[in-house]
Amino acid sequence: MTPAPHSTMRAAVLHGREDLRIENVACPVAGPGEVVLRVEAALTCGTDLKVFRRGYHAKMLTVDRLFGHELAGVIVELGEGVEDFAMGDRVVPLNSAPCDECFYCLAGQQNLCDDLLFNNGAYAEFVRVPARIVSKNMLRVPTAMPMEHAALVEPLACVMRGMEQCAVKAGQTVIVLGAGPIGLLFIHAASLAGLHVIAVVKRTDQVATAKSFGAEQVVRLADVEDPIAAARALTPEGRGADVVFEAVATPEAWQWAVQMVRKGGLVNLFGGPPAGTTASFDTNLLHYSDINIKASFHHTPSTARAAFELLCSGDFEADKFLTGTAELEEVPSVFNAMLTRPAEGIAPEIKTVIYPRTATERLLADEEKAVA
Repeated sequence: MTPAPHSTMRAAVLHGREDLRIENVACPVAGPGEVVLRVEAALTCGTDLKVFRRGYHAKMLTVDRLFGHELAGVIVELGEGVEDFAMGDRVVPLNSAPCDECFYCLAGQQNLCDDLLFNNGAYAEFVRVPARIVSKNMLRVPTAMPMEHAALVEPLACVMRGMEQCAVKAGQTVIVLGAGPIGLLFIHAASLAGLHVIAVVKRTDQVATAKSFGAEQVVRLADVEDPIAAARALTPEGRGADVVFEAVATPEAWQWAVQMVRKGGLVNLFGGPPAGTTASFDTNLLHYSDINIKASFHHTPSTARAAFELLCSGDFEADKFLTGTAELEEVPSVFNAMLTRPAEGIAPEIKTVIYPRTATERLLADEEKAVA
């Protein structure tokens, strides 16, 4: 299906706090250097959930905007001047691209670009990809790779950025605080990189999940009196982890992370708390233990490619992250359900795959492709 000129499509539009609606909107049209994709698969994301809760995102989008940013699709329209891609190509566009001209880009910090161009609209039948993303941050998907797997590139690219900043090395011991989607991506990527992973989790169901993604040991908060001591006890000689990745986004988790790392170790405060959140740290501990603290935001074109290579390697178990499916009309109910965690012991969805086309439409398309 290709969008007809001046036609409409179904898409998720965010109107405010917890106000997400599926509406008829104008189909996108490709301008110079741009492409239009038929969205084959989109994924739910913790960032999208935060935006849904708050009704806005200071950088990614504001109200009355198309919603969603993790997707893969097929090119159905080429704008003038696009030469590196063709009609029918299976691609995954990242949700941003840097200018490569500002101070931060030239300093190798493209994630902090002064003119970082964002794109949204994954939960829709079609999506327009701006020229800058087409030229700098869109990747061709191998025929053998399911589109659902390709859509994982964006969140994994953020995780790869965090690992890159910490210069992790095989054989190191890392602690990952949290076992939500990002925490599990850290656990799995770190495990595949040859690191010894200790996970600190809250829920009973997360113990088995963290282990299935590569955690060698797991601390469940309700099982211990002192999470800091329990996690440190699992590290070599009890000295603390070489690197701690915080993926919870609470002041308490930030404070724990600093106390779980070894002397001379590194803490990555990855989770993004709401604006105005503060945390306090023992300055004596930081100074005399020579602790390094970093925070990671977003991704870069190079970490997007590193993530893509990992997904293509055959080692990354993408299917295990995709625990639910829904059609486009169900997106508002999916996000409303994500606001409430299931009862203790019942594993929540990690990521739900959103299919803009119905199961029947996808089946017919597969049959047509097989005949062709």
